[in-house]
Amino acid sequence: MWAIRSFAGYELIEMTQFWFVAVGLLVGVALFGRPRRLESTTAGEVTAASGSQVRIVVPARNEAASLANLLDDLAISRPDGADVVVVDDRSTDATGDIARSYSFVTVVRADEPPPGWRGKPWACSVGAARVATLPDPEVLVFLDADVRVRPRAVDEVLAARRAGGVVSVQPFHRPEGAVEQLSAVFNVVSMMGIGAGGDRPTGMFGPVVCCTAAEYRSVGGHASVRNAVTEDVALARRFIEHNVPLRVRLGGDRISFRMYPTGFAALVEGWTKNMATGAGTISLARSLAVAWWVTAMVYAAGLAFDAAQGHLDAPGAVTYVLAAATLWWMLRRVGGFRWWVPVLFPVPLAFFVVVFVRSVWFTYVRRSVTWRGRTIDLSEPATHDAAVETP
Repeated sequence: MWAIRSFAGYELIEMTQFWFVAVGLLVGVALFGRPRRLESTTAGEVTAASGSQVRIVVPARNEAASLANLLDDLAISRPDGADVVVVDDRSTDATGDIARSYSFVTVVRADEPPPGWRGKPWACSVGAARVATLPDPEVLVFLDADVRVRPRAVDEVLAARRAGGVVSVQPFHRPEGAVEQLSAVFNVVSMMGIGAGGDRPTGMFGPVVCCTAAEYRSVGGHASVRNAVTEDVALARRFIEHNVPLRVRLGGDRISFRMYPTGFAALVEGWTKNMATGAGTISLARSLAVAWWVTAMVYAAGLAFDAAQGHLDAPGAVTYVLAAATLWWMLRRVGGFRWWVPVLFPVPLAFFVVVFVRSVWFTYVRRSVTWRGRTIDLSEPATHDAAVETP
């Protein structure tokens, strides 16, 4: 009788775990939502969208390995009459020389940030400010230096903005090396965290942001988020607080990037900088829901260990396949990850957990992170106000 009860208890625990994981996976699918891709436009729509004075701002610090690719793209795909401003953020490599080699580019050198400013918000603010040789912009497009744009892609961003408000595009991630595949879970969690697949996103993605200069000034620009580490999420909150509509799109085959191509150290450093600070900006309910999905994935990954021990059963196999399938469904929308990444998802998942714990330690205990040769002091709370004038 004891053996029967023990067996029944084991079955009950096993089924409870199965349903915990299954519901957690469904929660993840709901959080991910159905993010929309940037829509292609006709020649007529592009012409109609190009009537304003556009300035493309590219903040660049030590981007010699990537900047030329973007500028080559812009040489053939920038909107007619658009100004391109590259802000050389005190680079120690050939970033400035590369930018100056393009005749259509205006290069602005950013000085040391004033007290209380982070590097990227300062560079973006410098690029959006008045430049003596250029007309004042009516529309601003912020592009990270590692972004790639297909012909007419920037016009398509401008066309999407015609409906009003801010448009943010998450580029399609094109990881090339095996190490870069480790970013898989981070990409998915980032989408879940800001609700990019819903109608009311709570954040945006910094690589591509488009808004009018008037909207930018109305929220205080990057000066209002001058000491934020994840300035894109912080600036999105400013737009939302000021009732400026915010829409997030996926780059699809139009806009892409390759994150952390320089290797493992940069990948760890970059995600360490972003994850804990970004997680601190989303609601408690959404944070708990994302944590449920991650925990469900960890439970499913544990079945791989059970299988190695010869204990895998039918519910366990189904759970593992469901976890791999849902991750595959999400990844194919955000990036060109290899087929084996969702199949071997315990590997990128374990990497995510380790780096996230590291990020929490550096963010809330050590109170500093490093990025591109800078040490970022996190001991001061982030300020979100418009009291500081943009340069």
